[in-house]
Amino acid sequence: MSSLCDLINRLITIAIENTLITKRDAIYVRNRIMALYRVTEYTVPSEKCFLNFYETLDALADIAVNNGFIEDTLAEKDIFTSTIMNVFLPSPQGIEDDFWKAYEHSPTSATSYFYQLSQNSNYIKMNRIAKNVEFRTSSPYGSLDITINLSKPEKDPKEIARLKNVPASHYPSCLLCIENEGYAGTLSHPDRANHRTIALHLNNKDWMLQYSPYLYYNEHCILLSQTHEPMSLTKNSFYNLLDFVKLFPHYFIGSNADLPIVGGSILSHEHYQGGCYEFPINRATTLETFTLNTYPSVTVEILNWPLTTIKLSSPQLEDVAECTNYIYETWKTYSDAEVNILAETDGTRHNTITPIAKKTGENYVMYVVLRNNRTSDEHPLGIFHPHADVHHIKKENIGLIEVMGLAILPGRLLNELEEVKAYIQGQEVEVKPYHLPWAEELKALYGGSEINAFIQAALGKKFTRVLEDAGVFKLNQEGLTHFRKFIHTL
Repeated sequence: MSSLCDLINRLITIAIENTLITKRDAIYVRNRIMALYRVTEYTVPSEKCFLNFYETLDALADIAVNNGFIEDTLAEKDIFTSTIMNVFLPSPQGIEDDFWKAYEHSPTSATSYFYQLSQNSNYIKMNRIAKNVEFRTSSPYGSLDITINLSKPEKDPKEIARLKNVPASHYPSCLLCIENEGYAGTLSHPDRANHRTIALHLNNKDWMLQYSPYLYYNEHCILLSQTHEPMSLTKNSFYNLLDFVKLFPHYFIGSNADLPIVGGSILSHEHYQGGCYEFPINRATTLETFTLNTYPSVTVEILNWPLTTIKLSSPQLEDVAECTNYIYETWKTYSDAEVNILAETDGTRHNTITPIAKKTGENYVMYVVLRNNRTSDEHPLGIFHPHADVHHIKKENIGLIEVMGLAILPGRLLNELEEVKAYIQGQEVEVKPYHLPWAEELKALYGGSEINAFIQAALGKKFTRVLEDAGVFKLNQEGLTHFRKFIHTL
């Protein structure tokens, strides 16, 4: 079993290898970590420790538990190890200076530096993200990406019990506020001691760039407003997105819709999500192409995509922003009762969009996804929301990431799908009641093919249905007729 000194030395060695620090920093860092353990004596390790980065941090957390510094819960271990890793990090200003120095070489160099730093400091916990189950499945709209999310751990029962006695806190105001940078963390607020952000000025407003600690795709970043203000979609939003891809042309960036049901999980803080990843929507084929008289430089396409999507592209940033806003403002007041689209009910607005910006060569591109959040007696959670028969797979809001064709499915599915597989193959197992109708349907269809491929294809079909439910104009003859009717109003 490695001693404290062995583990500190090992962590310093790894940090030097990962260029977090230099050999010149080693003694200082060692002393600061020793202070966290309240020890004043250091013994030079006699044997080499071969634990990897994550094993070393886990062992250091265990020593803190054994010494009574923290409770034996994942949350407290995370807080403690984040505090350790913070010792290795420069100040926010130092990181920003290095970021912009790298940007002088290329935008890709800058983001690669910051992304690697966020991993090497364990702010992005890559060992947990590696547990996610990921695969690609086919659909009528091209391939879709499926992730069963296992990276965000469930709370320990001991943590849940202790949370009942934790007083309410109003600092930081929310998970996205700039006050999270360097915040130690509590049982009710995640550890952020090793969290860093980059200040940006876009479209005459101040923003902060950070990475998501639970990556849903490559270089999953978040652009957040420096002020705590609610999500909104205005003409400025579209300029914000396009200014971002002008600065980082290798990234996409998008916004969740600004209304409940069709919006994201956090509507209390203005933010966007981006990254370096090709989503299924980017591979979607074109059904029709045209131009609008008011914006002749903009190529407009209707995409073969389950959610109703208009793709705009032009070398003129301003034209794409203004055209996006024109479509948005037209859609906000548009009704077509024959296909259940009402712009408002008793003064409550229902129509909005999910905008996604990227740069392709010299062209600025905006995907404008039409959304509507109406409910009905038949569909109380949303007419254009996953319907009841797919809730056993996905009941949550269809936000930006799902809109683009990447399913983020709950971790519970991993074990539940094993039960479904066994049931399909005729074994005596208990299937969750909400999966049983699906399992029976699959059992009748199963012809003895490879079971994992069979269940993945079936899951892909369910996710396709999830997306089709969220489309306001369905891609059938009736839906396309009504879609063209809307396009004609433009």
